[in-house]
Amino acid sequence: MTTPRPTTELSADEARRLALRAQGFLGAPPRRSGVRGTLRHLGAIQLDTISVLARSHELVPYARLGAVGRKTVENAYWKDTHAFEYWSHAACILPIEEWPHFAFRRRAYRNRPHWNHELPDGAYDEVIKQLRDEGPLTATELGGAKKTNDWWDWSGSKVAVERALMYGEVVCVERRGWKRVYDLAERAIPDALLHDELDDTECLRRLVRLAGQSLGVGTRADIADYHRLKGEQVDAVIADSGLVPIMVEGWGKPAWADPAALETPPRGRHRTTLLSPFDSLIWERARTERIFGFTHRLEAYVPRQKRVYGYFAMPVLAGGRLVGRVDPAREGRTLVAKQVTLDGAKAVPAVAQALAEAATWVDCTDVRVERVDAPDLREPLVKELARILV
Repeated sequence: MTTPRPTTELSADEARRLALRAQGFLGAPPRRSGVRGTLRHLGAIQLDTISVLARSHELVPYARLGAVGRKTVENAYWKDTHAFEYWSHAACILPIEEWPHFAFRRRAYRNRPHWNHELPDGAYDEVIKQLRDEGPLTATELGGAKKTNDWWDWSGSKVAVERALMYGEVVCVERRGWKRVYDLAERAIPDALLHDELDDTECLRRLVRLAGQSLGVGTRADIADYHRLKGEQVDAVIADSGLVPIMVEGWGKPAWADPAALETPPRGRHRTTLLSPFDSLIWERARTERIFGFTHRLEAYVPRQKRVYGYFAMPVLAGGRLVGRVDPAREGRTLVAKQVTLDGAKAVPAVAQALAEAATWVDCTDVRVERVDAPDLREPLVKELARILV
C-alpha cells in the first residue's frame, strides 16, 4: 500500500492529548450517556477472568466516569440488549449496533478448517435445540462445561455452544457468576441488526474507522491491534475509511487520525485514576511506550519470582501522564497497595488520590501501603492517604 502524503503534522504532546480525549480521559466525562455511552465511545471493552478490586469491564467505565455502581455497570451492558460479547481485541463487550460489522469474523470462523476441540456428532444440533426450548442457559445447564477438572477439557456441549457463538448462531447475553449465558441470536439480536449482509470490505472499513476514532491517532499497527485485524486488512480499506494520514513527531512511522478529532484542540480536565491492565488506553505495549514513555506489562501469568511490578499492577494516570503503578489487593474493607511504583516524589499526591478514590468505590474504608519502590517515598504516600481519607 502506498500511504498518501500527510497533510497534518502533530507534536508528540498533541498526539498524546488527542489519544487521551479519544479514550475519554481528557475533558468532561460522558456522565449523561453513562456506561453505555462509554462503550459506544470506545467501541470495545475487554473482559477478563481476573478480579482484584473489580473485574476489568467494571474498571474501564470507573476510570472514566468515577464511582459508578457496579450493578449499574452490569445492567448497562446486558439489560435490554445494548451489548453483545464477541471476539474483538480479545473477548470483549461490544455495542449491539456493531453486530453486522463482525460478519467478516463470523464468516471466517465458519470457514475455519481446524479447531482445538473436536465437535462430537450431534452435539451442535442438540445445543441449538435445547437453547430454543429452554434458553437462555449456561454451559453447565446445557450439560456441563468440562469433562474433567482440566480447564481445556471441554464437554461436547461446551464445544458446541462455543462454536455456535463464533458462528453467530448463539450470543452471550450476560455473565452470571462469570459464566457465559447463551441464547439464540434470533432472540437476542434486534431484527434490524440480525444479518450478515455486509461484505468483508465494508465490515473492515467500519472497524478501521471505529478504531481510528477510538484511538484519536494511531499507526497502522495501532489501528490493526484495536480489533485484532491483520495488517493487510487495514491496508485494503484505510484509504476509504475516512481517517486522514498525518505525521507525529518522534513516531518514525506514518499515522492516521480521526479528522473530527483534529478539528478541535483537546482541552479540559484530566482524570486521575487507576487503570485496568486491560484498559484500551494501554492495550498495545509499543503504543503505550511511544505515547507515554511507559512500559506496561501484565505479570499475572509471570512466575512470582520473576515479577517486577506485581500480579495485577495497575498503571496510575494523572495529568495526562502515567506516573506510577499499584499492585492492589483487598483484605476485608482495607484496600492493600502490595507494591507501589512511583515516578518520583511528584507522583505521590496523584497516586494517593487514585488509591483513595478506588477504595471508596469498592467500599473500603482504609488503605494500607506495603512496599514502595523508593522506600523514602512510602511515608509521604501514607501521610497523603491519611489526609485524604480523614
